[in-house]
Amino acid sequence: MKSIQLLFTASLLLAAVAGNAQHSLTEIWATDASLPVPESVFYSAQDKLLYVAQIDGKAGEKDGKGAIGKVGLDGKIINKDWITGLHAPKGMGIKGNKLFVTDVTDVVEIDIKAGKILNRHAVEGSKFLNDLTIDSDGNIYVSDSDTKKVHLIKDGKVSIYFEDLTRPNGVLAVGSDLLIADAGTLKRLSTDKKVSIVAEGMDKSTDGIEQVIPGEYIVSCWAGVVYYVKADGTTEKLLDTAADKTNSADIGYDSVKKIVYVPTFAKNGVVAYQLK
Repeated sequence: MKSIQLLFTASLLLAAVAGNAQHSLTEIWATDASLPVPESVFYSAQDKLLYVAQIDGKAGEKDGKGAIGKVGLDGKIINKDWITGLHAPKGMGIKGNKLFVTDVTDVVEIDIKAGKILNRHAVEGSKFLNDLTIDSDGNIYVSDSDTKKVHLIKDGKVSIYFEDLTRPNGVLAVGSDLLIADAGTLKRLSTDKKVSIVAEGMDKSTDGIEQVIPGEYIVSCWAGVVYYVKADGTTEKLLDTAADKTNSADIGYDSVKKIVYVPTFAKNGVVAYQLK
């Protein structure tokens, strides 16, 4: 009986240790520093590559310098100027064979196979469209950091989905809910527009969101910090490159290989990290 109790106690201790296990990021590769101001990385499993949104200028200016580039999963740049003529492209998402990207006050629709712009969806009243996510029904959600709103594009029509936020940036559709990175706090917005707090106390420059497993997420902060958010709402700091003045903007994530792709913004490159 005593041995059974000891085994039971040991198993509980192991479970506790596993539950408190620290996650980490280990660098795998870094691209050449030839991607002008990369703000967002989107990992495409279907195309087996990374799409990189490059501002190449100021984040809110319509200067026509922006582009979308293609980077291989080995870190080699395939085509830096795959799509040109954008302004300050940021968040991206794929729906079928189309890539959608925010571009200051428009959401640009790109034909992936043809490699050309099909449409520009103007978001009335917008000032600084930032991140973008697409749910399983094809609805597109777009954050506007300056107007503190999230817009919805459904069946080609644009509307205000939610407002009265602090400074929304990263958005991620998870099931019927929407996660929003809002000035240091990760919020969950339900379909009935009720807000709950998933995690808080992170750097105020929260940027990208990626789901690792249900209830656990990686959140990047533009200032150079990346967090792991646990199911209980606590956070672990995985990366801090702020002292080196290396940003960590809107991240991409390969959920199968557990690789995090970090755009370094002013350092003009993308760095791949293994999540453990």
